[in-house]
Amino acid sequence: MILNVVSIVVFIVIAGAGLALTTVTRSPTWVALAAIVGALAALSPRVAQQWERAVVLRLGRFAGLRGPGLFWIIPFVDVVARSIDQRMITTGFAAEQTLTSDTVPVNVDAVLFWVVHDPERAALEVQNYPVAVSWAAQTALRDIIGRTSLADLLRGREKTEHELQQIIDARSTPWGVTVQGVEMRDIVIPSQLQEAMSREAQAAREKQARIILGEAEMEIAHSFEVAARVYQDNPTALHLRAMNMLYEGLKEKGALMLVPSTAVESMGMGGLLGAAALQQSRLTGGGDPK
Repeated sequence: MILNVVSIVVFIVIAGAGLALTTVTRSPTWVALAAIVGALAALSPRVAQQWERAVVLRLGRFAGLRGPGLFWIIPFVDVVARSIDQRMITTGFAAEQTLTSDTVPVNVDAVLFWVVHDPERAALEVQNYPVAVSWAAQTALRDIIGRTSLADLLRGREKTEHELQQIIDARSTPWGVTVQGVEMRDIVIPSQLQEAMSREAQAAREKQARIILGEAEMEIAHSFEVAARVYQDNPTALHLRAMNMLYEGLKEKGALMLVPSTAVESMGMGGLLGAAALQQSRLTGGGDPK
């Protein structure tokens, strides 16, 4: 605002002095003259907020930065061209229906955090620095999306944000602007592609499950191969294993065991099976066989 408390005080003081002279001299000229001088003097004091820097032009040329607080200008000679806000500024920007390197259309929303570190360059080097920063951010985002695949864009979000920050900062530094950070809020892909990606992920999980199952079968087969070589060289261990299998099978009442005939011959389980059948008959209440 042009008028402030200091301007009002200056006008009142000068006008009061003119009124006093008019009272003494009884000439209205002093009041009129004091009013004109007071109005001009009231245009001189200006106030800039703590976070602002005022850009002053004197007869069209840059005269310097003023503020924060109270400062004075020469009326009709100095002009406050603009006030530069040096607080952290957040700007939202987006890229809609932009193709990735693998020709997938995506919508990306992001937020830019930036600050003006050089008010002089921001006022003199670019016409509208907030708009320029916003457009620079959008074009940089489209450029990065165009040379990045969808998978890298989804998985490497931090890398993309860092690269985006560097590109925007390089473009905005000549304007006196420094980019503090970039955050990508959302990446939206078409619903049809989402369904296809879901099916692809499910197929990948099924494939991995089959691979793990096959590796487990190979490990089991290898263990059986090793066990077979051990039993081949040690028949006593084979018989003990057969007895343990029968014991495990008969622990539960009414258990039924099916043993291949080849196993009976190769493992010498004939006598063992007969004893097992007798024990099973007693457990089920069949009594002694006749």
